[in-house]
Amino acid sequence: MDSAKYLARIDSLCTGDLTGGHSESDVLMEGPGYRIVSLEATHGTWTGDAARRVRTVEDFHALKKHITLLLDDRWGAQQPPWEMGTLVVRIDRGEAIPEPWATASTLVDELNLWQPDGTGRWIAVGVADADLGDGIHLLVLVTETDPP
Repeated sequence: MDSAKYLARIDSLCTGDLTGGHSESDVLMEGPGYRIVSLEATHGTWTGDAARRVRTVEDFHALKKHITLLLDDRWGAQQPPWEMGTLVVRIDRGEAIPEPWATASTLVDELNLWQPDGTGRWIAVGVADADLGDGIHLLVLVTETDPP
């Protein structure tokens, strides 16, 4: 775990260009005014060893908690963790949810969320682990769009 590396990447997202069209290898998705970046990821699929996957998911959640504490120290106490289930229900009912929040609701169950002073951006950290056939990601989302 390299906390300094993660914080440096988050800092770059707080001030960097969000117009889209970037080619950084850690960018999972981007569009006008937002990016979703993988700070850390496992590689390959998870067939057979469910116990190993559970341990790895727990490790990623512990890493998320560690990053959350560091960001709380930096920016002040965050808002309560945001459960994404309400967004899923709203989408299912036909409500238009703006990006990147709509996509985030399909990737993570919960986000830790901040709006650092002077940036005009929202920063969110979550663990993407729902797809059993895919890797696990520690995600950071940065956007200029207010949460719905």
